[in-house]
Amino acid sequence: MADPAQRFWAELAAAYKSAKRPTLKRLVRLGDQQSPPVKIAMSTLNGWLNGRTVPSRDHDRYVMALVGFLQQEAVRAGSGYARRPEGWWQQLLAAARQEREAARGGRPATRAASPGPPPGPVTLPADLVGFTGRAAELDLVLELLDPDGGSGAGPGGPGAAAVVVSAVAGMGGVGKTALAVHAAHQARERGWFPGGILFADLRGHSNGPQEEVGAVADRLLRALGVRVKDLPGTDEKLDAWRLHLNTLAAQGRPLLVVLDNVREPGQIGALLPAAPHRALVTSRHTLSSLPARRVELSPLSPADAVDLLDRTLCDARVTGQRDDALRLARLCGHLPLALKIIGALLRDEPVRCLADQADELQDARDRLDLLAYDGNDDEGRPLAVRASLELSYRHLTEPQRRALRLLAAAPGPDVSTTAVVALLGETAARARRLLAGLARIRLLEPAAAPDRWAMHDLVRLFADDLGRGEAASDGREAALSRLLHHYLTTAQEADSHLWPEMAGPPSGTFTGRDQALAWLDAERGNLVAAAVAAPAHHPAATGLARALATYLTHFGLFTDSIRLSTAAAAVFREAGDRLGEGDALNTLGAALVSMRDCERAAGIFRQVVGICREAEDRRHEAMALHNLGSALMRLERWPEAADAFHRALALFIETDDLFGQTQAMGSLAALAVEAGRPEHAVPILTEIVVLFRELDDRRGQGMALGNLGLALARLGRPDEAVTAYTDALAALRRAGDRLGEGTTLGSLGAILVESGRAEEAGRTLAEAVTVCRETGDRHGEATALTELGLLRYEERRFPEAVDHFTAAATLFGETGDRNREASTLNSLGGALVAAGRLADAITVGRRELRMCRELGDRRGEGLVLRNLGRTLSELGHFDEAAEHLTDAAAVFRELGDPGRAAEALLHAAAARARAAGGRPD
Repeated sequence: MADPAQRFWAELAAAYKSAKRPTLKRLVRLGDQQSPPVKIAMSTLNGWLNGRTVPSRDHDRYVMALVGFLQQEAVRAGSGYARRPEGWWQQLLAAARQEREAARGGRPATRAASPGPPPGPVTLPADLVGFTGRAAELDLVLELLDPDGGSGAGPGGPGAAAVVVSAVAGMGGVGKTALAVHAAHQARERGWFPGGILFADLRGHSNGPQEEVGAVADRLLRALGVRVKDLPGTDEKLDAWRLHLNTLAAQGRPLLVVLDNVREPGQIGALLPAAPHRALVTSRHTLSSLPARRVELSPLSPADAVDLLDRTLCDARVTGQRDDALRLARLCGHLPLALKIIGALLRDEPVRCLADQADELQDARDRLDLLAYDGNDDEGRPLAVRASLELSYRHLTEPQRRALRLLAAAPGPDVSTTAVVALLGETAARARRLLAGLARIRLLEPAAAPDRWAMHDLVRLFADDLGRGEAASDGREAALSRLLHHYLTTAQEADSHLWPEMAGPPSGTFTGRDQALAWLDAERGNLVAAAVAAPAHHPAATGLARALATYLTHFGLFTDSIRLSTAAAAVFREAGDRLGEGDALNTLGAALVSMRDCERAAGIFRQVVGICREAEDRRHEAMALHNLGSALMRLERWPEAADAFHRALALFIETDDLFGQTQAMGSLAALAVEAGRPEHAVPILTEIVVLFRELDDRRGQGMALGNLGLALARLGRPDEAVTAYTDALAALRRAGDRLGEGTTLGSLGAILVESGRAEEAGRTLAEAVTVCRETGDRHGEATALTELGLLRYEERRFPEAVDHFTAAATLFGETGDRNREASTLNSLGGALVAAGRLADAITVGRRELRMCRELGDRRGEGLVLRNLGRTLSELGHFDEAAEHLTDAAAVFRELGDPGRAAEALLHAAAARARAAGGRPD
């Protein structure tokens, strides 16, 4: 019988083959799909599948998911594969691991042990107790160190076997040394380096002078057993080091040298050994000139950061205060050094809750000072984030220091190279060189998109603190003014390209709408932050809100629109600029309407009407009246809405504004549809579509066509309605109006259902949900989900209908539309009954009943009482059912609906009869 490891590999290979050999990328994604996600390297998977390594205990959860997936795919493929239970796999894996750990730490014994020299020296620091996270990075380092793997060899030359561990986050404290030491200890346990494992701290970023290469060679030779009297002179020490390496290689005894805290490539180039030896190097510098493979470290994931905090504290606080632990980890930037410091502070106060510590760190001004602890870490470095960052900062040139200080002042999550040129007042070539230098020492990092740069939160706090002290010499105020001017002028130019009907000739910045829109999408976070941060006297304080108004509104970014227009209105008000205030309030009201806060929007539009009337600005007064009418129409206050639209139309005629006149007439026609007079609206809307087409206003044309589609649907002309909605969708897409596109897709899907085109309707409604979700139109998303739920109910796909109605009811509740929430709950209750989930249907029904009573919806109350009575009767609760049905009959009589009242009484009598017959209640 094969030994356990061989059996494990054979069984795993059989499952893999029977599953039709899924790609390693697919199997890596399997780890991402776990909760929490499991990081797994393709090299690790390859080792398991090819019988080279046995999974470690850290991978148990993933291995069980892997074999489950492979067996499921094998069965699905019809390969005749016989599934094994999970317990069987666990026992086999445990036996295989026990065997291999006894041999060579998880690796097959491919080389027979033979008598020879004793193992070489090991000068590693102690392994970190409670090392956590970094599974994928650790796998990669071990793959590169593996003497049998061959992956560690890069280009030829003395550095071919080097591995550089660098910090993507760009600062000390990210855990480079901890990873390197842990990996080296793992390599030792596996017996990979019989020649020895040597460690040297090069002190590249420390308070003292860095180690000279000759002194490091001296230490390494001593560690290898060279006696002091036999050590050569300074000039010959490197030759002696290389001679010892060659001797070990000839003996088949590879050696690992860990060179920690390296500042620059020249510090270690002469020390790097050739294969079969390996070097593991850590540095804050990228060391790009070394012929080595880099393993870059980012701050920990939130889950791993909390796990590290938990292991540091060694008590129950993290388990019992999980949310506070996550907040604490976030305030530490998920940086291991900061987490260790907080852990040490909390260990000194064992009764202190995590929330108190997090509250203390919340104030950014004091955070770096609080992230400090008396004493040093295991490597003798200060336990203070500020001190760690200062070690990197002191090695910068003065221009790099100024650039770092100014970059920390830039508002927003990241910054483009073009924006940096404006901020620094440098040429593009000079700015790029400064950025590259900061990235090289990892005080700055390339962002996800090309030509963009980001800074870790703690680095930003550190640099901003320094920048405030050097504001005058750095020209900080002028630099920020240049950056704000760049954002403002570029946003204004982008705005002029947004809509084809308003596009001007190609400019030096943007060649057309797509390029302008891409810039706005990339810079949105920075533009919003810049508008809020701009001093009141700078044009950007109000100009950015105006330049971004169309973009934010028509792409569903209402929260940003509300934030910017509110801030701009306050600046205008303080300056006494009434018309500017009115313009900002108008934008605010439009965003509020889109967020379904129509009552507040109507109040704001009334303010704008008053401001414009005082200033005798008839055109803007007309626009405000039109917007007021739209808000009132949403509130179903038809007479008031009609009055506002008529007044707006009169002013548009007075000011000879043909576009405004067309808009107002279209709104009056839409109002007629909503008020139950669609027959009056169709000819007007048909004419308005033509007018908008002549004005080359695709968005106006699309909206008018959408209203025409609604009017035709209300008149029972579904085929014509489909045509109108389809044309509306095409016009809105040409205009780039994603918000209108989502709404129109929902309307088109609903009328397709009515037309009996179910398959097409399902696709259209699913697309509507997607677009509304992307634009943040939660009400539109809820409406589309409701229609999709109704379609699935008709198709008798009840579980899907339940899911759609549940999601829709939640969204209606979040947007404050309680009437639609109640009606959707009614549909949900019916779907639950159809799905056989009667108890859940009763729970939903009782919730809907409370809501109808709170809303004063007597008709809805009667229907819910009737439905509850029927469902309770089906469950055998006849007395309660009779009570609800009797109440329903009373409501229907009150509403003048004798037919429904008689039906409810009939069911109530039946329930009482069944109760009297001894049925269970």
